[in-house]
Amino acid sequence: MARISPLWFMLLIMLCFNATNAYKGKFPLNTLSSGTHHEAMPQLNSFKASFTKHDSIASPPFSFSPSPMQSQDLKKPHEYLVTSYGGDPTGNSDSTEALLAAMADAAKGPSKGFLMNGIIDLGGAQINLQGGNYLISKPLQFPMAGVGNLMIHGGTIKASNNFPSNKNLIDLSNIGSTSSSYNYEYITLKDLFLDSNFKGGGISITNSLRINIDNCYITHFTTNGILVHGGHETYIRNSFIGQHITAGGDKNERKFSGIGINLQGNDNAITDVVIFSAAIGIMVTGQANMISGVHCYNKASAFGGTGIYLKLPGLTQTRIVNSYMDYTNIIAEDPVQLHISSSFFFGDANIVLKSIKGIVNGLNIVDNMFSGTNHGVEIVKLDTSITPFNQIKQVFVERNVVNGMNLKATSAMISLHGNGTSWIADFNKVLIFPNLIRNVQYSLSASGNMFPNHAIRNVSKNCVSIETNEVVTANVFVKVDQCVTS
Repeated sequence: MARISPLWFMLLIMLCFNATNAYKGKFPLNTLSSGTHHEAMPQLNSFKASFTKHDSIASPPFSFSPSPMQSQDLKKPHEYLVTSYGGDPTGNSDSTEALLAAMADAAKGPSKGFLMNGIIDLGGAQINLQGGNYLISKPLQFPMAGVGNLMIHGGTIKASNNFPSNKNLIDLSNIGSTSSSYNYEYITLKDLFLDSNFKGGGISITNSLRINIDNCYITHFTTNGILVHGGHETYIRNSFIGQHITAGGDKNERKFSGIGINLQGNDNAITDVVIFSAAIGIMVTGQANMISGVHCYNKASAFGGTGIYLKLPGLTQTRIVNSYMDYTNIIAEDPVQLHISSSFFFGDANIVLKSIKGIVNGLNIVDNMFSGTNHGVEIVKLDTSITPFNQIKQVFVERNVVNGMNLKATSAMISLHGNGTSWIADFNKVLIFPNLIRNVQYSLSASGNMFPNHAIRNVSKNCVSIETNEVVTANVFVKVDQCVTS
């Protein structure tokens, strides 16, 4: 029989002592001291089981459901599931009241303080549509204004056949309020498919601040896909908007109506948005808005459509950059401080400057590309049907690349060669404004040993006349500009 060394024996005793002390709280004090062997066995088996299950990852043999009190734990995320309110994610029955109830609970949820004065911070609460398809019969509105930091996301909302024809699916407004303060702040509408079912509009935002519309698909509207009225800083991005679902070449394109995005406020931004069907892609009636990365093929201008309409004569303050006007034009009424650059105009799409009071001031149309069908369409056209432009200042139309359309600019150069005493440079085909040349530069290089006297004799009707005092063979270079910078 093998013998155990004294050292190992002492270590064994110490381990047993520590184990007993570590788990003595699991047993009554008299379990091992005064009980019988049979009485102690259940406790010993339980003690043994505690070792074998201590590190186990197996699921318990029962499921745990939190109590209503636990579900209201303020430490838990505040997510409101529409199905928990009785919403039908199949779209077979009306879910209006379920969605409104979820919005009401979210709006009166735990507050994290305030954003702007009077706007309660809801701490990032979420109304989750869970990928469902919900039918509604009236607009979705919060029961009261004055809330912020909340998201509605992740599903489809469709108007029923009895939805009001003059309303919007989601309405962020304070109906009946006369308050001048903001209604909402930092509300996010994300990952939504909105189908207006030709019963009005998609989203309406009134007098609100820092609203996000991100990754939304809005269709079948008759009024506006998105309407922004007043307020400040609504950001619309990564979205698709169209009255009819098409990818171009629709046989009913002439009948497209409505407005994709209607900006009736200041300091908003539209970024990376496609507007694929509507009479007007973007209507802008507020200042200092930014449009970038937009693709408009909503309705061809030849059919009466407009890609972007800037209807705020006298104070435009709008920037349109890196965009794609696809058979649809840009119309600007009396543009003052308007910048259009780095954009592509395809299919005879152009820019129309419409005179209301004859003002154009601070206009940049630079570094764009135009591609047409060789039908003589001008890249920049003047609409003077109401009145001519007579207040023209700081206008730069330059460095545009043109193919299949007529180049128009505010500066131009012509080189002439001939023999005689008179040279006339006609700039009418290039210059935008009629009978307007503000600056002229020219050089005359005579061949041989001739040193004639020469001078500009006339500048009128966009023509420059240069004469010499004797007959010479010469090269004449003329540069003109319609712009005044100070």
